Amino acid sequence: MRAMILAAGRGERMRPLTDLTPKPLLQAGGKPLIVWHIERLVRAGVTDLVINHAHLGIQIEKTLGDGSQFGATIRYSDEGTALETAGGIAFALHLLGDETFAVVNGDVYCDYDFAHLPALAMQMERNQDNIHLVLVDNPLHHSAGDFGLQELRVTDIAPKLTFSGIGLYRPSVFTHIPRGSKAPLAPLLREQIAAGKVSGEHHRGVWVDVGTPQRLDELDQQLRAH
Repeated sequence: MRAMILAAGRGERMRPLTDLTPKPLLQAGGKPLIVWHIERLVRAGVTDLVINHAHLGIQIEKTLGDGSQFGATIRYSDEGTALETAGGIAFALHLLGDETFAVVNGDVYCDYDFAHLPALAMQMERNQDNIHLVLVDNPLHHSAGDFGLQELRVTDIAPKLTFSGIGLYRPSVFTHIPRGSKAPLAPLLREQIAAGKVSGEHHRGVWVDVGTPQRLDELDQQLRAH
């Protein structure tokens, strides 16, 4: 299985930290945010990785290299100008192959066990689902949540949980997006949910949307305390 880590965002809310450093390379617990994901994916046996970038992307390539230091193979999708989430995935489809692949937001911290992903991909195949989303409890800064979850099906019905930024996708979900065009993910998710093609799960472990310098600092302190 291949996985894509999204690392192209500008990180406006993290400024001035992101003026000179791309957001995924900001450190918490002594290592860059993106490295926590890479190490977890590799431990789970997912070693074929694609990373997109735009803002200060060359720093990401220089820091992570070809992935061999982590036991992974990393290929890069240089967008130049960020194409938003769905646009970025569509731009990298030629690197992701024909099978169901995982996507992970580079600016979250989560202890989700990626070893579940291959079995979930097979389950998607059996159920003819196009997407599987990992949902989490709503943080204080996003109390309304994003999507409902009923009997492992993602719905648009309250009560709602928050999308973690971790999901599985069939390539066909993105093939209609012209390569190089900007496209957000949310409308595409809602379209697939309405079609009944999205499964989901509720991850009850640690999840942090590292969206502000304060949250980065809090996560850093948490990780260093363990």
